[in-house]
Amino acid sequence: MRDEEFIRGPVPMTKREVRLVALERLELTQASLFIDVGAGTGSVAIEAAYRYPHLRVAALERNPDALALIRQNCQRFDLTRVEIIAGEAPLPMTERADALFIGGSGGNLAEIIHWAGSLLLPGGRLVINLILLENLNQALQCLALGGFSEVDCIQMQIATLTGLGSGHYFKPNNPAFIISCRKENTNDSAL
Repeated sequence: MRDEEFIRGPVPMTKREVRLVALERLELTQASLFIDVGAGTGSVAIEAAYRYPHLRVAALERNPDALALIRQNCQRFDLTRVEIIAGEAPLPMTERADALFIGGSGGNLAEIIHWAGSLLLPGGRLVINLILLENLNQALQCLALGGFSEVDCIQMQIATLTGLGSGHYFKPNNPAFIISCRKENTNDSAL
C-alpha cells in the first residue's frame, strides 16, 4: 500500500518502507491475533489485515483524531476485520496476542513494553518503531530486563526522489529505529 492511499491529517503515520520492514519482522504468517499500539492513521494495522486475511487485527489508539482516521482508512480499504480500540496502553485485554507492534507510546514506553511482555504468548513477536534516541535506549534497557530474546535493532534512513526546479534530489525522511524481539518461552499464563 502506498502512503498516498491513506487518509492522513495531523496524525503520525508509519511510512511505507518502514511499515514493510516492521510487518516482515512481526512474522504474521502463522499469527492469529495482532495488536497495533499507538496506531495513528492505522497504516500498520490496515496493511497487516490486508496482507493476512486470516489475521485478527486490533488497533489501539488514544487520540480521537487518529481514531477517526483509522475508521476512515478502514472504510477506504474496505476492511471490516480491524477492531478499533479507543484507549491508552497499558489496558486490560481478555486475550493474549501472537504479535504486537508499538508505533506510539505517549510517554509510557517502559509500561507498554512490560504490558506487551504479559500480553504476548510465549514465542510471540514484538516490534517497536522509534525515532528518538532516548526512547531507543529506554526500550533496549526494558527489553533486556523484560523476558525478551532475539533482540535486534536496525536504523533506516529513507530518501525519495523529488523534483526541484528542472532537476531532482533525494528528499530524506526522519531516520527510524526498528526493534524486533521474541517473548521468551516461559510458563506464565496470566495477563
